[in-house]
Amino acid sequence: MAFRLRAGVESSLGLRLAWLTALRLVVLTAVLAVTTTVYLRGFSFGSFSSQFALVTVAIAYFLAAIYAVLLRVGRALDAVAIVQLVTDQITWTGIVYISGGPLSGATSLYGLTCLSGAILLGLRGGVIAAISGAVAFLALCGSMISGALLPPHDQPIEAYALHGSDVGYALFVNLLIICVVTLLASYLAERLRITGGDLEIATARAQEAERLASLGRLAAGLAHEIRNPLGAIAGSIELLRTGGTLSDEDRHLCEIVERETSRLNDLVGDMLDLSRPRAPVKAAVDLGAIARDVVILAARSGRGSDVDVTFEGPEIAEVLADAAQLRQVAWNLVRNAIQASSPGQLVKVVIREDAGSYALEVRDQGPGIPLEARLRLFEAFFTTRTHGMGIGLAVVKRILDDHGFPVDVASPEGAGTTIRVTIPIPSATDLEQRSER
Repeated sequence: MAFRLRAGVESSLGLRLAWLTALRLVVLTAVLAVTTTVYLRGFSFGSFSSQFALVTVAIAYFLAAIYAVLLRVGRALDAVAIVQLVTDQITWTGIVYISGGPLSGATSLYGLTCLSGAILLGLRGGVIAAISGAVAFLALCGSMISGALLPPHDQPIEAYALHGSDVGYALFVNLLIICVVTLLASYLAERLRITGGDLEIATARAQEAERLASLGRLAAGLAHEIRNPLGAIAGSIELLRTGGTLSDEDRHLCEIVERETSRLNDLVGDMLDLSRPRAPVKAAVDLGAIARDVVILAARSGRGSDVDVTFEGPEIAEVLADAAQLRQVAWNLVRNAIQASSPGQLVKVVIREDAGSYALEVRDQGPGIPLEARLRLFEAFFTTRTHGMGIGLAVVKRILDDHGFPVDVASPEGAGTTIRVTIPIPSATDLEQRSER
């Protein structure tokens, strides 16, 4: 999930950067047109102010082309966005310098970059744009007041404010505007991000609900059609196997048929469990007894004959849960661990106390699970095996989510897999209240 989320964030940022790069070209063109027709009207093409404006905008165009190339590469987009914001504020400072200095109307462009920063990176982007714009504007004003930077020699000096008393008001107003625009834009961008995230989650849930509803209709129609012949097959094979007239090879074939019939029956059950979720009815149950029963059952069925299944834990571990659903969770986890194991390996079910909770751990010695697969391990219809539908662990996740029990997966490559379910230890009062109901 985290890997896909990060990829989605990068893709979204790249798209916003692309749009804002295109918008930047439009704004630069408009700024050049306004500067030359309004502020530099009457100046010759070879004048200092005209050439300064053209060179500044040309550099900005060149940087925009570099940004476009970096966008196509698609790496370090955060850094690209930050560099864009800082260079934009420097560009606007150049335009401000040749269009009136501290009193120039072009100072509004600082706020535009703050808005762009909030759109790109949220509050962080807005703050970076605001700080870089404020520093650039303060540096320009300070340089002109101190005489370190003189007004363009081809413009009348009276058009520029060169004294602190003249600059103070413009400086205060512009810095205030930068701060206000940054705060408002960052707030709106954050609200939009939250709303968009909630909408995406709601859409995903609606799609998942529709998929499960379709699966439910399909499962309901097929359940009886599949289970009835499966029951007949299993009964017939049991009669043949215990009849005493079969050779060793025939009995082995019967065991294969029984095992595959059981697997199909489990698959049908998983489909029904996933497609027809039931709200848990919590009561005081013994997690230890459930785990021991599941281990005994697993050792006697399917591949339990060639994979060792053991239990380690307290005699009694009372929790508040739906007993049937908790048994389903334990059974699916153990069954999944057995399927991931090779003959002769060990599957261990462990219950231990950990910081006021019981940790139910199912450990196997299989090949482990790659990170990309772990992120999707509990998705419906996702599986890493060639034989399987990817339903069992999806059922586990749904039941645990309904109970509010967190689950995590640890799987060092080549060192097996441990799936851990954390179940709070209830107080004596909670247990008594549940028992009285």
